[in-house]
Amino acid sequence: MLKRELVNEVAEKLDDYYKQDVAQAVDIILAEISQALVEDRRVEIRGFGSFSVRTRKPRTTKNPKTGKMMDIPERKTLHFTMSKSLKDVLIEE
Repeated sequence: MLKRELVNEVAEKLDDYYKQDVAQAVDIILAEISQALVEDRRVEIRGFGSFSVRTRKPRTTKNPKTGKMMDIPERKTLHFTMSKSLKDVLIEE
């Protein structure tokens, strides 16, 4: 689902609001989630799941094409854990 599809779906269900207002609300929500993750805070949306930032350790690996050893620095990655209710719905299908 694309962001514009999400905005269209929400705007259809909320007849009293203009699509541009719904789009602005979606932008604000996504910006707040992004800001929380940048600040290393966990974001939990009940019934959907939680997002957190994890740090991958630095490591050394071999380039399979050249055979040269490479150092990969430490980096942050996004981790998503789905809620039990979402997992149950996905398993039923």
